[in-house]
Amino acid sequence: MASTTSVIDHEFQNELCETGFNPLQNVQEGDVDDDGKSKRTGTVWSGCAHIITTSIGAGVLSLAWAMAQLGWLGGISILLFCTVGALYAATLLADCYRFPDPVTGKRNYSYMEAVKAYLGGTIYKFCGWMIYLNLATIGVGFTITTAKSMIAIQKSNCHRKHGSDDPCKFSNIPHVIAFGIVEILLSQLPNFHKLSWLSKLAAIMSFGYAFIGIGLSMSKIIAGHGGKTSLAGADLPLSEKIWRMFAAAGDIAFACSYALVLLDVQDTLKSSPPENKVMKKAVSVGGLVMLILFTMCGTLGYAAFGDKTPENLLAGFGDDVAFWLVDMANVFIVVHIVGAYQVLCQPVFRIIELLARRRWPKSKFINREIPIRLGKVKFNINMFRLSWRTAYGVLVSFLAIALPFFSDMLGLLGALGYWPLIVYIPLEMHIVQNKIGKCTIRWFGLQLFSFLCLLLSMAAASGAIHGLYKGLKAYKVFQFKE
Repeated sequence: MASTTSVIDHEFQNELCETGFNPLQNVQEGDVDDDGKSKRTGTVWSGCAHIITTSIGAGVLSLAWAMAQLGWLGGISILLFCTVGALYAATLLADCYRFPDPVTGKRNYSYMEAVKAYLGGTIYKFCGWMIYLNLATIGVGFTITTAKSMIAIQKSNCHRKHGSDDPCKFSNIPHVIAFGIVEILLSQLPNFHKLSWLSKLAAIMSFGYAFIGIGLSMSKIIAGHGGKTSLAGADLPLSEKIWRMFAAAGDIAFACSYALVLLDVQDTLKSSPPENKVMKKAVSVGGLVMLILFTMCGTLGYAAFGDKTPENLLAGFGDDVAFWLVDMANVFIVVHIVGAYQVLCQPVFRIIELLARRRWPKSKFINREIPIRLGKVKFNINMFRLSWRTAYGVLVSFLAIALPFFSDMLGLLGALGYWPLIVYIPLEMHIVQNKIGKCTIRWFGLQLFSFLCLLLSMAAASGAIHGLYKGLKAYKVFQFKE
């Protein structure tokens, strides 16, 4: 698929209009941007909402566990390195939205198009496979995470009703099905620009559960019930210690892996002031918020539980005083993932539909928009969009039910894609754009940063493979309960 992926351009728009499909139908001449598309209305704050939605996910609650494996010295060092490094790479990527000039050049509507314009060839094809494989599978990980949060709420109610000694085991299947139905309905929104409200709601939710985790950790520390911490982290046998350190480094790195949808977000911004300047502000604000929350969740959570920090920070607060807060945080996680799922899956929806239109330009099933009116509400239905996005949601739900340890596979895919997609390619595009000569001081600095991220990615991949091996040993199809 990567060798044929490209997003809609002027020539393609004309081609579609000749076949009867006009994406700009009913759009007045003054309501379009320089590329002929409907005027973009995004601002710094809508861009921040999208960035926070995709960067501050439920994974933030595992940072305390990562700190416990790495200790104060390694944990804080890797946390700062990953967050600052991701912020730097994201600012470089903002200049690649247009080609060749970052202000007046031709728009690149997605990460893939930017790679094709600046690097082309083999890197473009490899990038395509990695990006869409990661984005297409991340929905499975999100579905599993949501089901676990729903089960956590059920278990909390069960323990209060029957006592803490009751095992309270529940199947994840009903929760996966319910979540899948919601995502199928939301996926019918026609494009990324319609998701601003959903991203803002999801961003609020992410703040909610992150601050609940931080607040409960602080209360535990202030009450004098904090755990035992150390510079080197949990005291474990050497082999287990190494695997856990690798996995912990991966958790921190992947929490910062939000670059894949940045250009899709940038494509929603107004043209004035220039998109790259607005995006850099949005990235800076979002990155600063991310750094503060990541640091607080990681350090305060570790201080609260010490070497016995749970993988999910909220799982450690099981007393009767905090149960309602923990339940609320799990509700926030569910609502947040509902939004994040759509933000990260929209690029997949978009590329499949564009490829289908190019392959079958005369097909009414693929290209026709059927206007529907329910009272005062007006919307369009596209039969191809309805059928294929529904099928995608069903497949994701099926995989989440059949392979509940799929998060380990997702971790492996993320590890393999972290260095090339988040660091190496943005740096290479920056080098090409600014014509940075080889063997210069700046070139050496960029290559050193890239090499360090490569080592981190390799370590994370090793930890993910180890976790996947352990999951496969205990694997039973459709028999997952928590």
